[in-house]
Amino acid sequence: MTKVLVTGGAGYVGSHTVKALGNNGYTVLVYDNLSHGHRDAVLHGNLVVGDLADTALLDRAVQEFKPDAVMHFAAFIEVGESVKEPVKYYQNNVASTINLLHVLTTHRVKNFIFSSSAAVYGNPGKVPIPEWESIKPINPYGHSKAFIEKVLHDMSTISEFRSISLRYFNAAGADPAGQIGERHEPESHLIPLILKAAKGERENVKIYGSDYPTPDGTCIRDYIHVEDLAEVHVLSLKYLLDGGDSDIFNCGYGHGSSVREVVDTARKVTGINFSAQETERRTGDPPILVADSVRLKQHLMWKPMYDDLEYIIKTAWGWEKLQKKNKYVSS
Repeated sequence: MTKVLVTGGAGYVGSHTVKALGNNGYTVLVYDNLSHGHRDAVLHGNLVVGDLADTALLDRAVQEFKPDAVMHFAAFIEVGESVKEPVKYYQNNVASTINLLHVLTTHRVKNFIFSSSAAVYGNPGKVPIPEWESIKPINPYGHSKAFIEKVLHDMSTISEFRSISLRYFNAAGADPAGQIGERHEPESHLIPLILKAAKGERENVKIYGSDYPTPDGTCIRDYIHVEDLAEVHVLSLKYLLDGGDSDIFNCGYGHGSSVREVVDTARKVTGINFSAQETERRTGDPPILVADSVRLKQHLMWKPMYDDLEYIIKTAWGWEKLQKKNKYVSS
């Protein structure tokens, strides 16, 4: 059976992908330090609790498991935090990934799937954004992802090592069965923040900027259901195992929803008229980020199943209602 090592597999996108791998018959080993992941989110395979900086433990795990491929999710993802603490992000997202790649090279593991980000584009000149758009990240988080993409490219040119870099847009939603979902501490993503306001755990949800050059003045983002994103990883794995070349793909639906549309849809789904407060723009927020995902559909034969904002929020709300209600947090 094909063996897949999944770093960061106890986190949000990682855990949904682990579930998809298990459902498709793959043997999985999750390697996660649980700094942001959750032990109970690992629904398939075994879990090694460890940090990628622990080269000895990582080497032993790879040597004993003998993976055919690796999916690398382990990274810090908060853009604002990366600006305040760049060294923390370069240490974890770059240096620790280099540790991983070194160990994989030593053990001749040649198939690698990397969780990249639309943050590598910075403020794009073209929307929807094609993969050949210039790489101009504007924060340490984006730089960390762009740097690893370059490392992977260089590795692919001199060896049999092959990789797929998946540039996520806005992952959202939850497992429709309610087994796993989005749990960040602290939470910073729009949809779970909205749903926490609906639960009464926040005073309101903030709309950062209402004067953007968009139809309703608020930012537009391409929200992709986490289950569809997990399926992209499974298809990428099959592609590499079938001899596919290294490549880069955008992960989005090719159209977006504004912040105001997300708020209105959440009110419809929850039946709760929670408070939304307009406030000033945040520095560095582009008006529109939407993926051109034509290549993903053509090369990997990806057929999204959940391209519907209402369904995305419905699954997220189903998950959120299962979580213990936390103490009221003023926003």
